[in-house]
Amino acid sequence: MERSGVAAAEWLAGQGAQVRATDLRPLSALPAARAVLDSLNIEFVPQTEEAFSGAGLIVTSPGVPVDLPELEAARRRGVEVIGDAELAARSLRGPILGITGSNGKTTVTAMTGHLLERAGVPCQVGGNIGRAPCAMIASSREDQWNVLELSSFQLETVDRLSAKIAVCLNVTPDHLDRHGTFERYAAAKRRLFETQTADGWAVLNADDPVCVAFAASAPGRVRWFSAARRVAEGAWEEGGSFFVHGEAAGSVQDLQLKGRHNIANALAALLAARLAGVATHCLGPGLRTFQPVEHRLEFVRALAGVSYYNDSKATNVDAALKAIAAFDGGLWVILGGKDKGSDFAPLRAPLAAKARAALLVGAAAPNLREQLAGAVPLVDTGTLDAALRHARTHAGPGDTVLLAPACASFDQFENFEHRGRIFKDLVRQLDGEE
Repeated sequence: MERSGVAAAEWLAGQGAQVRATDLRPLSALPAARAVLDSLNIEFVPQTEEAFSGAGLIVTSPGVPVDLPELEAARRRGVEVIGDAELAARSLRGPILGITGSNGKTTVTAMTGHLLERAGVPCQVGGNIGRAPCAMIASSREDQWNVLELSSFQLETVDRLSAKIAVCLNVTPDHLDRHGTFERYAAAKRRLFETQTADGWAVLNADDPVCVAFAASAPGRVRWFSAARRVAEGAWEEGGSFFVHGEAAGSVQDLQLKGRHNIANALAALLAARLAGVATHCLGPGLRTFQPVEHRLEFVRALAGVSYYNDSKATNVDAALKAIAAFDGGLWVILGGKDKGSDFAPLRAPLAAKARAALLVGAAAPNLREQLAGAVPLVDTGTLDAALRHARTHAGPGDTVLLAPACASFDQFENFEHRGRIFKDLVRQLDGEE
């Protein structure tokens, strides 16, 4: 009963359904949900097997595992169990432009929406970013794109959700604590393409082998993007310029985003926007006016010659690697949080090459310490506050303090946005000369 669950309950009640809401937490711990549920006279019950009795449809929020015993028992009774994105897709008017991937999907979703809006192509943006899918139904129109960021949690339950344009940026190990294996995680991402129709577009990363394999599951037309080479049909970067379908579509210098990985992100957004109807000559101006998304390699401040960057969205190892790769060296990297069953060993070489130390926080600190031992100096700081105080004392001019946790935030924070905001507040409170 957070953003997605409340929006689903509100939509269903508005359609005349008899709705029962449930959560592991008591309603007293959910003040925002309580206000909505009370206003609509929606019943709230504790999450037990009895809570699902008599249900004709069960709608889960993305954070709810689909294999809960209560849900499995409901399926055996013949009850349909779907996610909030699938529920929304059944009522959304207008085509869906769905974007998924292990890393970069929030940036690409926001950038694609910006490119469409800047060019005057009607759209609304939401999903795993901003507005919950069910909160977008009432404002949807037949002549308007629904640009949706879609996580693996949302995609594993889709059935009728059929994206006119489906985009996958990359697939690297993530959420293995939830999906169990990399194969099951990748299969959830692949659902975005399996549910397309023959008139859809599949936009895939030609440099990612898992994305390349997804092409076989796409019944529609496949278009590629590559940050490394020309592609026959799609988008690529060459000599500092972007090309879409063979036409110049802006410059790398137009990007206000740090890191080589954002070239690939921009290519995906440019190609998706072009397929959605944006004229090629409008793409470059759209790129130039796009502002970086909060919590993604976000510059916070410089203090005594030390730069502070917030990449709280780096919730997995691959995202942390991309963040580290965006800097030349002199890094004090803050790592840790809730471990998602990740292999941290790939961080060893980049940290050894570029970091002065890794500052370990949160529940994952013991695993990080074990897997990174000997590669880089490790400092057990426990909290963001302690990590920043250590960096403030030891970092010198030209250094960079980087929050790129490689972990989820749920051990100490509500979500990665909460973690990022706290980090920024703490950085701004540091004393010293600017």
